[in-house]
Amino acid sequence: MHITNLISRSFGKFAKKEFPPFIQNIINIGYVKFLKLDMREFKNPKEYKTLNMLFTRKIEVVRQYDENTKHIISPADSLVSQCGNIKNETLLQIKGMEYNVEELLTYYCKDNFPKIKDGKYMNFYLSPKDYHRYHAITDCKIKKLIHVPGKLYPVNMRYLNKELDLFVQNERVILECEKNGKYFYMVFVGALNVGQMVFNFEKRVETNIKSNKIKVYEYSNLEIKKADCLGYFKMGSTVVLIWENDCVILDDLINDEVKYGQKIASYI
Repeated sequence: MHITNLISRSFGKFAKKEFPPFIQNIINIGYVKFLKLDMREFKNPKEYKTLNMLFTRKIEVVRQYDENTKHIISPADSLVSQCGNIKNETLLQIKGMEYNVEELLTYYCKDNFPKIKDGKYMNFYLSPKDYHRYHAITDCKIKKLIHVPGKLYPVNMRYLNKELDLFVQNERVILECEKNGKYFYMVFVGALNVGQMVFNFEKRVETNIKSNKIKVYEYSNLEIKKADCLGYFKMGSTVVLIWENDCVILDDLINDEVKYGQKIASYI
C-alpha cells in the first residue's frame, strides 16, 4: 500500500472518532474558522458529532437548480480547473500537464473509446472548504460503475502542476452514463487524507482498502434524476466529466468557482 493511502487511513480514523462534546466543538469550530467555511446552508458546527460528519455535511435548505432539460449542471461546489476538447485522446489535468483518456477510464470502457476520443471534458476541484457531496448532472441511466484502486496524492494546484498523470495514478470511481443514446462519464478521483468515496446507490463500493483489484458493477435499469445526490467524498477531491463527440457545448468556466445546480454546459 502506498504511503498516501496509509496517511489517509490514519487521518480517517481521527475524522471518524467521536470525541467528548467539548473537545469535538473545539475541533469543528476550529476547522470552520481555519478554512473559512460558509455554513449558512448547513447545521451549526456544534451539531456534528465527528469531523467526518462535518466534512460530509448535507445541505439543510432547498437549493434551486437549473431545470432546463437541455442544460447540464455542475455536480459539486468546486473550482473548474480545466475544460475543453479532447485532442489526440488526451485531456489536461492543468495547463501543460496532459493525461490519456483511455488510461483514465480503463479498458472496461473500451467500447465507447471511438465516441469520446474527440469529445469534451471538464474538471472540478473540490477544496477542503467545499460542500463534499456530488450530484447527477442530468437525467440519465447509469450503465456501469468501475472502481479502480490507486494512490491518494493530493489534487490541489501544487500537485496538479508537478505530478504527471495524477488522475490516472489516484484511486477513482468511474460512472458510465447514457442519455438519449449518448454516453458520458463521471470520474470521481480520490485524494489525500480520508480518501474515501461513498455512492448511495452502490453500497458494495469500498475505497482506500487493501486491494489492487478493479471491480465492475453493471446495471440494466438504474435511472437517476438531475440533481439527485449520488454520494460524497470524505475529503476534498476532483470530479472529471467526459462527453462523447458532438454531444455538448461547454460554458467558458475555466478558473471559475461553481455551485452544484449551476449550468455548466448544454446538449446540442
